[in-house]
This record gives sequence, C-alpha cells and structure tokens, in this order.
Amino acid sequence: MTVEQHGLRSGTDVLIRKVDSHLAAVRSSLRGSELELAEHLARSLRELVISTAQASAADRAQVRAAVHYFVLRRESRGNLLSVRSLAAAQRVVNKVVRQLGRPDLLVEARWEREPAVPAGDVVLR
Repeated sequence: MTVEQHGLRSGTDVLIRKVDSHLAAVRSSLRGSELELAEHLARSLRELVISTAQASAADRAQVRAAVHYFVLRRESRGNLLSVRSLAAAQRVVNKVVRQLGRPDLLVEARWEREPAVPAGDVVLR
C-alpha cells in the first residue's frame, strides 16, 4: 500500500468513525422517526465516504463537509441533536448526494412520505 493509499484509507476510517460515534451518542436521546432519520443519514454518509474514497479531492471535500455538518450540528442546550438539526443535516446530505450523482442515497424522512392508511380505513379522493 502506498503512502497516498494509506492516507485515503485512514481518512475514510476517521470519517466513518465520526459518523458511527455520533450516531451512538444520539441514539439514547432520539426515538421513532427522528432516530430513523439519524440512522438513514449515517448510512448514506458511510456509503458516500466509501464510494468517494478514490474520487476527486473536490468530491471528497463535499462528503467530508456533510459528515462534519451531521456530527457537529447540535442543539445548543445540552448538546443534543434536535429535529431541526436533523432536518438541516438531511438537506446538506441530500444536496451532496445529488451533486455527486447518487440519488440512490437520498435520505427521505418518515414524515415526508405519504402517510400510510391503516388496513380497513377508506380513503376518499
């Protein structure tokens, strides 16, 4: 492994560890759709980090910025991640995903989807 490859690999590892550590830290304070959103953001970010490890410096910088935004975006009170912070991180991650041509990694929040209708309910249109 060349020095350059080692540098890319360790940079990738550092970013993934940041994402994983942050997700582990917020798991205790998030529930339901907020936790689901945080997990989806983490999953997309991990995939972006891995898939851009050999990409241009500009692409890697975009991914690194999205990771840092997700990891550092916290509520000022008590250092907890808020729903607003998650929504902001979602916008940043989705912007990077679109710019890198990876629509498969778009993060959709549960509350953005059409609400599910319980079985037996009638929907009039």
